Parts: sequence; C-alpha cells; structure tokens
Amino acid sequence: MIQAMLTPVAAAAAALASPQAAIEAEMAASAAGWNAGSLERFMAVYADDAVYASGKELARGKAAIASRYAKSFADGANSRGRLAFQPVAWRTISNVHMLLVARWSLTPAAGEAQGGLTTLLFERRKEGWRIIADHSS
Repeated sequence: MIQAMLTPVAAAAAALASPQAAIEAEMAASAAGWNAGSLERFMAVYADDAVYASGKELARGKAAIASRYAKSFADGANSRGRLAFQPVAWRTISNVHMLLVARWSLTPAAGEAQGGLTTLLFERRKEGWRIIADHSS
C-alpha cells in the first residue's frame, strides 16, 4: 500500500529531474515490475503505439509487445530471472525525444545469465517518458 502511494510521488519527482534521470527512474520501475512478476508494471514504460524489434520479430503496439512477454510471467513471478539495465550511451534527439542504448542482463536463480544490448527511443508524453521504439538483441 505504501509503495502504491509513493509511486506517483516518485514519478512526479522524476518528471522534474533531467531527462536521463527521469528515464532511468522509468527503466528502474520497469525492471522492478519484471522482478516482481508484474507484466503490467514491466510494460508501463511502453507507449500504446510502441514498436519492438528483436531478431526477425516485429511487434506493433503495447498489447502485441505484452503478448510477446506474457509467457515469461506466471503465478506472480518471472521465469527468466532478475532483470537489470545499465545505460551505455545517450543521445538527445529533440526536447521530447531521447535515445538510450543500454545493456540488459537477466540473472536466473539457476543456470547461465543472459545479456545483450537494447536501443530505446523515448518520447516525453503527458504521463511521462515512454518507449516508442525498442530494438533489443
């Protein structure tokens, strides 16, 4: 309950911060959602009209992206491991667009860790910074 009350406060504080700090806060909240087994919280950083590309796959729209990830979420947990992001490079595109290249890592309870790079295009919208394009490998 306290977490639910603090989330809007944290989001408001992040909105006043630099774009990088605000986006890092959004990404940390998304990773926390993944690690808590909440697909909804993980996906909150995506815009409804986002596109996601990985390998030969292209998903158009938040619902299609969520559908792609849904198999990893079951019984209030995430079966693929603990998710973390580490920013690698930033590029300001405009006053409402930021590009983030980040390293992602998944650390499972058992087995080998996975990792790769993701390129994320963010757009500042009324609800905050949202991913509008995600290319992950």
